[in-house]
Amino acid sequence: MSEVLQNHLSKSSAPNSQNRSVDVVVVGGGIVGKACALGLAQLGLQTIEIAPDLGQNVPNPQGTQWGQRIYAFSPSTQKLLAHLHLWDAIDHGRLQPVRDMRIYGDRGEKNDQLHLSAFEAGTPQLAWIGEANLIEHTIDQASRFQNKLERINDVVEKIYVDADGSTLHLKNGGSIRAQLVIAADGANSPIRNELGMSVSEESYSQSAVVINWLCTYPHLETAFQWFLPGGDIVAMLPLPGKQVSMVWSTSPENANDLLKLDQAQWLDQFASIAHGAIIKQLGELTLNSTPAAYPLRKIRAKRFIGPEASPKVVLIGDAAHVMHPLAGQGLNLGLRDVAVLLNILGKRESFRSPSDIVLLRRYERQRQGDTSALLWVTDKLKKLFSASSNTERQLRNWGLGLVNKSHFIKQRLIERALGEIDFE
Repeated sequence: MSEVLQNHLSKSSAPNSQNRSVDVVVVGGGIVGKACALGLAQLGLQTIEIAPDLGQNVPNPQGTQWGQRIYAFSPSTQKLLAHLHLWDAIDHGRLQPVRDMRIYGDRGEKNDQLHLSAFEAGTPQLAWIGEANLIEHTIDQASRFQNKLERINDVVEKIYVDADGSTLHLKNGGSIRAQLVIAADGANSPIRNELGMSVSEESYSQSAVVINWLCTYPHLETAFQWFLPGGDIVAMLPLPGKQVSMVWSTSPENANDLLKLDQAQWLDQFASIAHGAIIKQLGELTLNSTPAAYPLRKIRAKRFIGPEASPKVVLIGDAAHVMHPLAGQGLNLGLRDVAVLLNILGKRESFRSPSDIVLLRRYERQRQGDTSALLWVTDKLKKLFSASSNTERQLRNWGLGLVNKSHFIKQRLIERALGEIDFE
């Protein structure tokens, strides 16, 4: 029997799920899936969320150490969380506003840089930096008291789609019937694969090494990024106090070597890369977490709804798209999927079911432009700064400086990073 988490109870047994019927099933237990399930229930739709780890307690982060999973939250994400009545419940002492971003080319010359400023853009901040657990814990707390939302610890083994909806067969027995299924089950989405929804995929032959550091100089609420010769990218994201979170995109071989470094060896690394600019900017760095690494790739589903003959499934988050972390927009893009879907379902005509093809096509049309633009920009930037010829090197660094001198272009870049969503 499936283990069910329902209403205000953190864990309880529940009736067998066989032959049950609901409005929507969300498959996936990450931030995007949890936010979507909560939002759907708030719309009054009877919603079930299914994932194998929903019973695990996500602790509210505390203390001087910050979690390894650090994200940049854009204003569009803040707006969604406020719409879900979550933003004010988050511990803002563990969120760091970003007022400036400084991006440096790989020649080490003074003019090879791009500076984006919240003040210049007329916005309070460009983003916030915070822990995944901070957001997940808050969503979990709100979900416990949402009587239209039920959570089941289980795995979907089979999904069958017909003209009226979908039937999901669970590993621990029983089945659930839903008008609409939301696949938020990650980059390797079993739901997407089960339905034969095709994707384009490309490995970047890189891994991202993530570590948190204490620094002796203040970060000045600034996110820094250095493009290095050979294609590596090092980002230092500000955290509350004199702390930063590092994301170093590098070859898998170098990533393995970096994971083995001790404190002294790391300081040697920082002294030798980016002409020593990291230490000049942030001072001496002290390890404040255990290093971790994960592979980088680009994925885009060709369709965001499926199956093609009779769509009853929507892809969101990493199930629909995965991008390089150099722009820090992966999670924000997934949460914009959620925002658009909630907006469309919330405004639907009374005679339309949640899986009405008109609604699903509205979602797909609205998400394709935003997704394609961000994937294209991050992919081209990654490849441009991986190119090794002297001509390409000079052009890309010259381009950074040129963009830095154009208020119009910088404003467009900031607008794209901030993201636009509408709940009116």
